[in-house]
Amino acid sequence: MSDTESREFCPRCGDPVPTRAEPLPGEPRDRDRRLCDACYFEDFALVDAPERIEVLVCSGCGAVHRGNRWVDVDARDYTDVAVDEVREALGVHVDARNVTWAVDPEQVDENTIRMHCQFTGVVRETPLEESVVVPVKISRGTCDRCGRIAGGYYNAIVQVRATDRTPTAAERNRAVERAEAYIGDRESAGDRNAFITEVEEVDDGVDIRISTTQMGEGVATRIVRELGGSVESYPTLVTEDGDGNEVYRVTYAVRLPKFTPGDVIAPDDDAGPVLVRSVSGNLKGVRLASGDPYEASFDDEELAARRLTTREDAVETTVVAVEDAHAVQVLDPETYEAKTVSRPAFFDADAETVPVVKTRAGLHLLPD
Repeated sequence: MSDTESREFCPRCGDPVPTRAEPLPGEPRDRDRRLCDACYFEDFALVDAPERIEVLVCSGCGAVHRGNRWVDVDARDYTDVAVDEVREALGVHVDARNVTWAVDPEQVDENTIRMHCQFTGVVRETPLEESVVVPVKISRGTCDRCGRIAGGYYNAIVQVRATDRTPTAAERNRAVERAEAYIGDRESAGDRNAFITEVEEVDDGVDIRISTTQMGEGVATRIVRELGGSVESYPTLVTEDGDGNEVYRVTYAVRLPKFTPGDVIAPDDDAGPVLVRSVSGNLKGVRLASGDPYEASFDDEELAARRLTTREDAVETTVVAVEDAHAVQVLDPETYEAKTVSRPAFFDADAETVPVVKTRAGLHLLPD
């Protein structure tokens, strides 16, 4: 068979072309497959690029509007956003192999970035290069999330209070930190409905307004898990949605325990004072007279115990003598008299000074 008989002819110019294998069943049929290389590359475009790209960016959080929704992007600046948008908008010819591309952004003005894109690829065993320039126009708006925040939108209030006292500054700060950490985790997971609208300090605690009831419950649960206490919910009907469904705003009332770590309390059991060490779950502490561990449920403890003082009121005093395995002499920090007190298990016999608190029941050593 001659070479001519083994070839096809280009339907455009009539030049012979090599016979190409028919596509397999299910594969797309290229109507230009019979063209010679010269005719094929006459109208060939390696890259399909739009004449212009417009990007709407939220001026508050930097989210980008794509389609009909706002999308958070991990971008350092608007140039990164422009690169991402150009990458999404450009199309490379289906026949191209080994495609590489590079982009050189040119900042034209505050809102316009000209993207100089350089592509390389292989088509019909022929190396190709192509350059395109795509202007990217950055416009700014406000996403739904930032609009809600600016409008004071919320569906849950977490009220942090305490039983028979006012929450300490440390407790208030920690409650807010737990709320911010939880909402931050939800934001990092891509939940754009996660935000704290307002944190308000009030006379008897702190109020945290949160975007959704589910997240309000999550915040309240985590505060109680760390700081102790209990939580109750109180829903309030505020409106109906477009489908007639009732919409509720829920108040989560967090009630912290009556005592806090560092309190010295007197349980109603005649066994002496207890230094509170934890209020997460049950109340846990240590007996100051013996050093034995102490634990009680909040229901029993709150009904029977009273606060004597706190660790903050402790002072350092001198150890005069160790009398025996059960007693030690220390100086009274007020009268400077030597007083014999119980020797708890946590007492260090080599210590020259110890922290003590003074109550109506006398002096009590504290663990370091």
